[in-house]
Amino acid sequence: MKENELKELLLKKDEAFRKAYKQHKQLEKKLEKLKQKNFLTEIEKMEEREFKKKKLFLKDKMYYLMTEYRKTHK
Repeated sequence: MKENELKELLLKKDEAFRKAYKQHKQLEKKLEKLKQKNFLTEIEKMEEREFKKKKLFLKDKMYYLMTEYRKTHK
């Protein structure tokens, strides 16, 4: 099963995957808003770093869930 197909399947079937995906997308939007600014305050820079860390964590979680699904559904 291709990666995109598996993502679509897990979005429908797996609550943990769906929650991680939704949070990942929300962080993406927040980062986009920060990127649009010409200048970031120190607080915004800290927020940006935190958003990136959380986003990466969620991406790793989604890939872990995809890997586990593949292992159990061969």
